[in-house]
Amino acid sequence: MVFWISAALLTVIATLVVLLPLTRRVKTSVSDNTYDVEVYRDQLRELEADEKRGIIDAASSEQARAEISRRLLKSAAAAEADKTVYRPQKSATREWLTLATVLAIPLLSWSIYAKTGSPDLPAQPLAERLSRPADQATPAELIARAEAHLTLNPDDGQGWEVLAPIYLRTGRPADAVTAYRNAIRLNGDSGPRQMGLGEALSAAAGGTMTPEAEASFNRALTLNPGDMRPQFFIINGWMQQGKLVESRDLIRKLLVDAPSDVPWRDEAQAALTRLDKEIAGDAPDVSDIDRATGPDASQVEAAAGMNVQDRAAMIEGMVSSLAEKLKQSPDDVEGWEKLVRSYVVLNRPNDALEALANARKVLSADKVARLDAVADDLGLVEQPGDTPREKK
Repeated sequence: MVFWISAALLTVIATLVVLLPLTRRVKTSVSDNTYDVEVYRDQLRELEADEKRGIIDAASSEQARAEISRRLLKSAAAAEADKTVYRPQKSATREWLTLATVLAIPLLSWSIYAKTGSPDLPAQPLAERLSRPADQATPAELIARAEAHLTLNPDDGQGWEVLAPIYLRTGRPADAVTAYRNAIRLNGDSGPRQMGLGEALSAAAGGTMTPEAEASFNRALTLNPGDMRPQFFIINGWMQQGKLVESRDLIRKLLVDAPSDVPWRDEAQAALTRLDKEIAGDAPDVSDIDRATGPDASQVEAAAGMNVQDRAAMIEGMVSSLAEKLKQSPDDVEGWEKLVRSYVVLNRPNDALEALANARKVLSADKVARLDAVADDLGLVEQPGDTPREKK
């Protein structure tokens, strides 16, 4: 009942605050011509007084009175015209519409609240909620309690250290960065604190590994070399930056140093395999072609000393040469097999499937069956009507 009375009073007060200005009459603004009329009248009175005192002769007085009167009449006419222009026009429709709008707002608000609100819900003052036992408080109330404590005790390092990971888990990385820095300042540097700071910095940057975050992870690794978690974040940052070789080497080191029963070994091994394939795709090796194009020993030895670009160009040249030879000898099933394998090694599955299609046109049925078996081993598949692709 108290709630409804309070709500009604507040509604009436708010409505009156809006309605009272609408009941006031608007004062008509006074134009400059009205002021001029008063000035000219004062001048006429002063002129008459000067004439009585003998300060001005009759002829001059008459001439001045005529000029002032002329100006007075002109200003009076202009002032009357101003009253017509600036006279406020009352609109009964507008006033009633304004009144109806003001009254409708509280009525609509009460109607909506009656359906969706909870007027019978007991009051929950913040002080009372923060005073509850910890096991009865919500996470938001616990955070508010900790923040209130740290506001009064900003040098409580333990409080900052407890609050920092909570900020990070609840999606407040910027606050987590501040909390971790305060914990490091007050409690000293440590591996776990630098680890948490690095996570918070990375999360605050939208998951991107910033130089500051990487420095925190490296600092955590220096302080606690046995903790492998910072290295995982460093690997992730390097992969974001395209440092695939560095990431692969660090994963290999982790797999060597870690116990055989660590739960993340399979995941790390899968990442290592994926990196090996990506790196190999950027720099194919002659030996990976399985001598598909038939290089001799001197070519292999020369390729070993080439840089990545030259070695890739050499391999492409050998594969192209093999494709040209097959145009002259299309019945060479071994040549077609080598060409298909070479395209797969070069990560060109569409070319491999095109070579298969060309071979099927010129080879006999038994040789096509042999080539199809090779394609199955390589994981090549082509759906009718689809663009050729490599089976995952």
